[in-house]
Amino acid sequence: MNFVKQCLMTDPVLSREEILRNIEIGQCFEAYTPDRSLYIKLEKIEPYACFAIHHGHQLRPSLRRLIALNDHERKYEEDPLTGDLISSFPMVVIAQDSRYEYDLNRDEAGCIYDVAWGKTVWRSPVSDEEREISLNKHRFFFRLVDALLALMKNRYGNALIYDIHSYNYQRYNEEYPVFNLGTGSINRKRFSGSIRNWLTELSRIELPNLETSVGENTLFKGNGYFLKYVTKSFPDALVFATEIKKVYMDEASGEVFPMVMEALKNGLKTAIINNVSYYIRNNTKLKSISPGKLLSDEIRPELKTLDQELFRLVKNFEILNFVNPVNIEQEKKKFFKSGYRYEPSFRYSQLAVDPFSFRRKLYELPVDRIQDVSLQKLYKDVINSYADKVDIINSIGTERFLYNTLRYYGEPDHTDIENAEYVLALPNFSSNEDEGDLVFNSSEAAEFFREKMKAYGFQCKIELSSKIIARAIVINHKQLLIIKKDALFSRQTLEALFHHEIGVHMLTTMNSLEQPLRILNIGFPLNDLTQEGLAILSEYFSGNIDLRRMKELAIRVKATKFMVKGYSFSKVFRLVTEEYKLEHDHAFYLTSRIFRGGGFTKDYLYLKGFRDLFRYQLADNDLSPLLIGKVSLPYVDVIKEMIDRGIMRGPKYQTLSFKNPETLDPILQYIISGIK
Repeated sequence: MNFVKQCLMTDPVLSREEILRNIEIGQCFEAYTPDRSLYIKLEKIEPYACFAIHHGHQLRPSLRRLIALNDHERKYEEDPLTGDLISSFPMVVIAQDSRYEYDLNRDEAGCIYDVAWGKTVWRSPVSDEEREISLNKHRFFFRLVDALLALMKNRYGNALIYDIHSYNYQRYNEEYPVFNLGTGSINRKRFSGSIRNWLTELSRIELPNLETSVGENTLFKGNGYFLKYVTKSFPDALVFATEIKKVYMDEASGEVFPMVMEALKNGLKTAIINNVSYYIRNNTKLKSISPGKLLSDEIRPELKTLDQELFRLVKNFEILNFVNPVNIEQEKKKFFKSGYRYEPSFRYSQLAVDPFSFRRKLYELPVDRIQDVSLQKLYKDVINSYADKVDIINSIGTERFLYNTLRYYGEPDHTDIENAEYVLALPNFSSNEDEGDLVFNSSEAAEFFREKMKAYGFQCKIELSSKIIARAIVINHKQLLIIKKDALFSRQTLEALFHHEIGVHMLTTMNSLEQPLRILNIGFPLNDLTQEGLAILSEYFSGNIDLRRMKELAIRVKATKFMVKGYSFSKVFRLVTEEYKLEHDHAFYLTSRIFRGGGFTKDYLYLKGFRDLFRYQLADNDLSPLLIGKVSLPYVDVIKEMIDRGIMRGPKYQTLSFKNPETLDPILQYIISGIK
C-alpha cells in the first residue's frame, strides 16, 4: 500500500484556488485537489521540487465505463510507485490520475490518447464534455507549476526540478541502464557540472542483487512536454527528467520487490540531496547549505502518533528486568557448598506479556505511513528488534533462550576471541585497585552517586537490591539506578561505576526524555553494543580503567564462547578461576551473567563495543550525537541528519569524561590501540 493512498484517509482537501493562493504567499501546506487528481506537499520552500507526473492509476467512474484497457494494461504503461520514491522530500507534486485520462507530459492538444502503445484506448469516443473535464485538470496542473516556479524564482532566483519516471525494459532486446537521464532539452553548456554530478550520484545508489548503471539519452532523450514547459517558462530552471528501470517490480505481473524499493528510496534521497547541494553551490548565490537543512524539519502527525503508540507498547520492556535470577544468592550458597560442582538452577520473574499478541500489535503499527524513508526504516528496524526481544524474554529458562540471544546479540567471532586472548596474555604491569580497598558499602555508594550526580544537574531514583548480578545497573524506563545490596566498593570502583552507569547509561536516558520522539528512549536495535562501548570509553577517559578491568572484559568474551560451545556452569567457573585467576566470588557472578536465562551472550559486547567506540573517537568523530538517547553507532548518519533537521535534538547533558578527559596512562593507551 503506497503512501499516497494512505494519505487519502487523513490529508485535507483544498480547492484549486486555495492551493494556488497558498503557493503564491509561500504558505506551507499539504493537500489534495477536490477531485483527488493531484497531491501537493509544501513542508518547506526550497530551491528544488520533485514531481511524479505518471504515478497515478485513478480514473473517474464515467471514464471507467469507456476505457478499453483493463487495470493491468494501464498500469503497465504508467509509472507506479514513483510518487513513493520522492515521499521524503519537502516539495512534492504527485499526479493521481492515470496518464490514460490525460498525459501531463503532452501538450493540451495531444494529452488525451485515442491510441497509445499500439492499443485502442476507448471502446467508444470520449464526449466533448468528458474531454473538457480532463483538459481542465491538465490546465490546472500547469497553473500550479507556474505558481511553484514563480515562488521559487522570487525566493531563490533558480529552480531545480526532479521529474521522476519509470520504464519497462523487458520489451527491448538490448540492455538499458537502471537510470537514464534525458538531457536533450537542457542547456548543457550552462548546467554541465550539475548533469555530471547527478549522473555520478545516481551511479552510487546500491541496489540488492543488481548492478547499478546510468546512461544519458540512451533510451529517452528528455523531450517531454513538462520539461520543455518548465524551461520555456523559467529559463533559469534545470529539469532532470530521470527514467528508472522497473527493477523494483515485476513489470509483467505488477508484483513489487520491497527490498529494492527501500534501497531505491534511500538511494534517491541521498542522491537528490547531494545533487541539490552541488547545484546550490554552483548555480545560486546561496551559501552552502548542510544536507539536513534541505529536508523538512516537521514531525508529521502520523509519525508522532506511531512513535507514541510504539512507546506505549514497549516502554516497560527491558530484558534486564526479566533475565536477572531472583534466587541468585541462594544458588550461590549451594554452588559454593558443593565444592563448585553443583549446577545452579536459576528462577526468574514471570512474563506478563502474551508474545503472540505483543508481536501482532507491533506489526500492526502503520509504519508505512512514515514518508521519510530514513525514519521509516529506523522504525521498522526497532519494531523488528522488539519482536526479537519478546522471543528472548518468552524463552527465559528454556533451551530456546540461547538460540534467541544468539539471533539477537550474536556470539564472539574470531576477531573477538583474538582480542580477548591478546588482553589476557598481557602481564599485570599495574593496578590502581586492591581488594583491601573495598571500604564503601552499598548505602555509602548510593550517597556517593547522589552527590556526584550534582555535576550533571539531574537526579535519579536509587534503590538497593539483592536480586541483581552486577554491582549496579540502570533501568531505563524507570530512570532508576539499582545498587547491589551487601556489595562492597573501592573508591576507584565507585568512580568507574559513576562514569559508566551515570555518565553514559543514565545520561542517555535523561537526554532521551528531552527528545520530541520517544524512540530515543525506546532504544535503537542492538543499542547495547554502543551503550556499553560508550560506558567503557567513559571509564577509560575518566582514568578509572586499568588492565584488571580490561582482562575482566576479555574473560567475559572467553566465558561466553565456552558457554556457547556447551560447557557447563561449573566448568566455565573452574576455567575462569584456575586459568584466569579470578577470585571465587567474582568468578561466580561473572559466570552467572553468562548463564542467566539459559545462556545470555550480551556480555561479550563490552570489549567489542569499547573497541568500536575507541576507534570511532580516535578518527576525530564527535561522540555527542551518540548521547542523545539509546542509539546505535550504525545509525549515526541518520541521527546527524535528524539533528540537523531539528527532528531530533542534540544532547542536553554531555558525558563529563568526554568533555574533560584525564591524563591517560600511555602504556594502557598503547595496549588498547593494539585491539583489532
